[in-house]
Amino acid sequence: MLSFRTIDKADVKDKRVLVRVDLNVPMDNGRISDRTRIERMAPTIVEIADKGGKVILLSHFGRPKGRDLKDSLKDVAAATAQIIQRPVAFAEDCIGETAEAAVNAMKPGDVLCLENTRFHPGEEKNDPSFIAALAKLGDIWVNDAFSVAHRAHASTEGLGHKLAAFAGRTMQAELEALTKALEDPERPVAAIVGGAKVSTKLELLGNLIEKVNALIIGGGMANTFLAAVGKSVGKSLAEHNLAPTARAILSKAKVKGCEIVLPVDAVVAQKFVANAPSRVVGIDDVGAEDMILDIGPNSVEHVVSVLARMKTLVWNGPFGAFELEPFDTGTVEVAEAAAELTEVGDLVSVAGGGDTVAALNAAGVADRLTYVSTAGGAFLEWMEGKPLPGVEVLKVK
Repeated sequence: MLSFRTIDKADVKDKRVLVRVDLNVPMDNGRISDRTRIERMAPTIVEIADKGGKVILLSHFGRPKGRDLKDSLKDVAAATAQIIQRPVAFAEDCIGETAEAAVNAMKPGDVLCLENTRFHPGEEKNDPSFIAALAKLGDIWVNDAFSVAHRAHASTEGLGHKLAAFAGRTMQAELEALTKALEDPERPVAAIVGGAKVSTKLELLGNLIEKVNALIIGGGMANTFLAAVGKSVGKSLAEHNLAPTARAILSKAKVKGCEIVLPVDAVVAQKFVANAPSRVVGIDDVGAEDMILDIGPNSVEHVVSVLARMKTLVWNGPFGAFELEPFDTGTVEVAEAAAELTEVGDLVSVAGGGDTVAALNAAGVADRLTYVSTAGGAFLEWMEGKPLPGVEVLKVK
């Protein structure tokens, strides 16, 4: 089913293996506040090391403009050592004499983390001389960072043209889950698309209409669609200038036979603060001073009934202002229903995107869905149907 090389095909024994991981994790006073990304890449590191490879970790951290020690990977390397439960050496550069000396000192099974690749402008420019300097340090390149696969940078794509290239276990799991969800899904397929703005997800909606049987729209995006079909949304977040675009999307969906699911009721308040006085109203009864901050119970029931008819779900974006109680209720209740359908084997559920992951974690269901991607931009671009450079370079030619 899959046309890319995995590390099952790689002979790593005694080889220098450059492993592109994503160590760009949230830090709080030198401590990692969310270890998920490192925990997911740990099996790749440990497997290569156990097979006698020399594991050389490449990653960016933050958005430095040149060398800036506040964006050093030194603390992250130490945290990685705790998570994989083996020593991780650290080199204070990712190319040149410092990096070469650290690599030359390695024995089979050792793990080394090189300094932030973005300390060099050649990383983001995918500069051939920088790629060559990185490639000099390794015999094999393993990409285990789907979350940056949409970037054509030296360490995320360029190295794949210089060294034998393989997908790590996290990349493999991600690609298998995503292929199963949209490229070769069990039908019927539903997509939940939420979040604030239609303008940031136009390409996504256009691609999904071609691929899914039901498109469930939530969050501020739903308000734009409701306004476009003549509903009053009061003072809710909505992009009124995109009404013609929203109507065009609805027309296209009708032609393609894609069912569009919009809210039928809403939780409204007149202040955007936690525990603001709120009430449930039908979608035709939103007042001039009201803000729609969540979907109402009838909408939840409708969405759940749609999911019960589906075999596959792809989810990006919450239904309401989930970070404020009680406006998280709609997202939490739909998440719970999706988890239950997944657990009994009726639904393959794949979710991704920063807000989505936060919402699913808050709902306590992230580990009950089929797959939850920690990738933000890459997950979105994949849903939009765009080729991802860091994946394309792994494909068997």
